[in-house]
This record gives sequence, C-alpha cells and structure tokens, in this order.
Amino acid sequence: MTGAPAHSITETTVPRFARGTRLQYDRVREMWFIQAPERAFHADPVAAEILQLVDGTRTLGAVIDLLAQKFDAPRPVIAQDVLAMVAELAEKQVLLHA
Repeated sequence: MTGAPAHSITETTVPRFARGTRLQYDRVREMWFIQAPERAFHADPVAAEILQLVDGTRTLGAVIDLLAQKFDAPRPVIAQDVLAMVAELAEKQVLLHA
C-alpha cells in the first residue's frame, strides 16, 4: 500500500518511511543514505534535514515550521522544497503518507 497519490501531499500529510526503508548516516563516507530493500539513495544535505524529521506522527506543516525556524528561512520557500521532495520520494515508494 502506498497511501494517497503523490499529488495529494499537503501540509496536513503525515509521511512515514516505507517498511524496510530508513535514513542512515554513513560515518565512513560522512553522508546520509536512504536505505531501502535492494536499493539505496544518497540523501543530499537538504533531504537529510527533512528526512530526519519524518517520524510517522509529525505533519509536513510541522516539519516546515521546524526547518523555517532552524534555518531562519522564508516559510514559503521551505514549504515548496519539502512538499516537492516528499512527493518525489512517495513516487519512488520510499515514503508513504495518508
């Protein structure tokens, strides 16, 4: 089950990692990776910041608020980046959402 279509991702969406998928820091390479069954993705620094806040209970609105505060950045810019990235990872079935 992949949840709602990726185009329905809004600030009220609560994303979670798909079963067997997780964010992991590789200390040797000093890089974040998304580990999934039979595949892995490099998570750039922006994606890693977002994904560290994905816990299956927090809405994307809350994630956006935390990131806007942490980086003292305009909330609309953060919102656009977060929603786009989550939609992309939902299409790849890395993140599920309801």
